[in-house]
Amino acid sequence: MIYREGLEEREKTTLSPFAAKSAESAGRFYPEEKCEVRTDYQRDRDRIIHSKAFRRLMHKTQVFLAPEGDHFRTRLTHTIEVSQIARTISRGLSLNEDLTEAIALGHDLGHTPFGHRGEEILDKAHEGGFKHNVQSLRVVDVLEGNKGRDGRGLNLTLEVRDGIICHTGDKMPSTLEGQVVRLSDRIAYINHDIDDALRSGFISNHDLPAGCIAALGSSHSGRINALVMDLIRNSDKSERIVMSGEFAECMEKLRMFMFENVYHNPKVKQNESVDDVEIIVEYLYGFYISNPHRLPEESYLLSKNFGAGETVKDFIAGMTDRYAINLYKELCN
Repeated sequence: MIYREGLEEREKTTLSPFAAKSAESAGRFYPEEKCEVRTDYQRDRDRIIHSKAFRRLMHKTQVFLAPEGDHFRTRLTHTIEVSQIARTISRGLSLNEDLTEAIALGHDLGHTPFGHRGEEILDKAHEGGFKHNVQSLRVVDVLEGNKGRDGRGLNLTLEVRDGIICHTGDKMPSTLEGQVVRLSDRIAYINHDIDDALRSGFISNHDLPAGCIAALGSSHSGRINALVMDLIRNSDKSERIVMSGEFAECMEKLRMFMFENVYHNPKVKQNESVDDVEIIVEYLYGFYISNPHRLPEESYLLSKNFGAGETVKDFIAGMTDRYAINLYKELCN
């Protein structure tokens, strides 16, 4: 039997000097008795996987709203792909895979229904604005685990919390594992969104920037492998996680291509009934701001401490696509 202490000792002797060691964690806000067989980062990963917010990701849009095919990504499959890519990079660099996985699995817990369009609408509707990385941290700190931990949320380690909120935005994660997830998120979404856009017929292989395809490869798996290997080679024995200049430029070109041809493509948005999404989110927000007593009991109780606006924002952000649609129809009848 391998006890936690044995795993912690193994980390010290086998991981890179730059890796985050679970025995050296800055800890949790609320001290807890250690697990007998799991490190703190393994425990964080398990708490995230067992959360309700994680399960709801399976019914939240990634890019294409209500796609007809069974093979389009959802927020959950995106999260799993980010985790897989990030673990491969961390393994190649002898970093802490458990910390990497916990951050990756938790990074999008706060995402709205209806993908980034839902986020944009809620950002405009809510007085305090909305950022999904900030909401993801609020999910693990406040909205999940209350009944089991007396309002302490999931009480994750500070390293996991840092990686979640810093996976996007101006501030870089404090750990290399967090930096790995930040770049893995971009590798994953750019490439799988290209894959989904090709499957949907909105773009063809001939539309993709020729120079980027020549450098990274013509297949989905080939591009991901090329980017992962580039990251590992350029970050080995380094205190930063970086890509080569050529590959970083290709990534940015592909990202801009997707914004111009897919994310902001009027034909794509027309097909997804964007006006309906805006109507639904704005209606739900306005309705519950005016009628906070109609919130579910658990949410209504939270409004006593955080106010109606913050709680309504939490409630809507936590919805799945289908729940939001069905609730809108129910309230309008």
